[in-house]
Amino acid sequence: MSRITRLPRREFLGMGALAAGGAFLTSRLCLANAAQVTRRRARFVLVILRGALDGLAAVPPHGDRDYASLRGEFALRPPGEAQGALPLNGLFGLHPALNFLHDSYAARELTVLHAVASPYRERSHFDGQDVLENGTPLPHASQSGWLNRALAESPGAARRDSAVALGQNVPLVMRGPAQVTSWSPSKLTGLDDDTLARITDLYAHDPVLSVRLADALAADAMVAQSGGMDGMVAARGADRYAEIVHAAAGFLRQEEGPQVAVFDTTGWDTHANEGGAAGQLAGRLTALDKGLATLRAELGPAWSDTAVLLITEFGRTAAINGTRGTDHGTATVALLVGGAVAGGRVIADWPGLSSRSLYQGRDLMPTLDLRCVLKGLLEEHLGVPTRALDSSVFPGSDRVRPLRGLLRT
Repeated sequence: MSRITRLPRREFLGMGALAAGGAFLTSRLCLANAAQVTRRRARFVLVILRGALDGLAAVPPHGDRDYASLRGEFALRPPGEAQGALPLNGLFGLHPALNFLHDSYAARELTVLHAVASPYRERSHFDGQDVLENGTPLPHASQSGWLNRALAESPGAARRDSAVALGQNVPLVMRGPAQVTSWSPSKLTGLDDDTLARITDLYAHDPVLSVRLADALAADAMVAQSGGMDGMVAARGADRYAEIVHAAAGFLRQEEGPQVAVFDTTGWDTHANEGGAAGQLAGRLTALDKGLATLRAELGPAWSDTAVLLITEFGRTAAINGTRGTDHGTATVALLVGGAVAGGRVIADWPGLSSRSLYQGRDLMPTLDLRCVLKGLLEEHLGVPTRALDSSVFPGSDRVRPLRGLLRT
């Protein structure tokens, strides 16, 4: 079984400031005390950032003495300086484009998990995403996804509409034994009621098409009740974030709607001209941040029971390459935000960025297994039994312990 490399104890940078500013945990992160599931009606949103987000740019370790030299012209300045990072604690900051997430951190609704990685240790997007979604240490080892298998084991498994995948395709993480619904933006102009009635009559005697049409109409009706349909019509072809977020909120805010929503975003493969405080990556982070702010606003009171997890297949190189970008790496950052989150913390067993500390001499060293985070959330937020997490959800992972205490009690 592939496991996360553990580092020997070392001198931690900025330890005093870290202790004052947030949680700085050791590699025994996965052994925290258990907490009871107390959510009224937990909502969970999984956002997959496809292309490998640069965790050292999104959450720069500006207090690490090797950070600036590795990042060169794209190193973010310390908090308080012009175009500097937004402050988190003495070691870490947020990219200046992430204003909503910074406000969430101040409100104790954001937890940053750094130096995190799945069990995957190569650098193929396709294989990395497969491992990220299939819940095993190996690519193409399963035709189903960990989240779908978790839903099959959760208390709400009997409900057909307990989860929704938003986008043109149902991602691997949502495929499997549990029935889920899906929704994608229509590429057709709106149909009047008469036309819809005729289509319904036409499909009435087809056992497959009639059910699919009914599901599609019910899904659109649920989104419309959120007040977002007019905005979605205007946004088509212009703002994918806004469209998907409107839909996600429309589903999740319903008392009898799905508890779980999944969508993905692309464009994080920044091999060239990545930029620093401004530039290509900054633009994508700005759009992501605004989308999360919109999700919070549109969920309304349901936000208090919501946890949103942002994950990516792997990180990027610690140093800038010759085309002013970063290449495929290993460890990165995961972001957990929401009203249900016990936030205001950075959780990291920071390995450092010195040449001897880098993984294979080039990447941020992984010190936290992403499955620890996923297990903790699934257990405490969705009530998935520990035995199922170890066996069916993440097969053969009984030695990977859940990271508990991520949610408010």
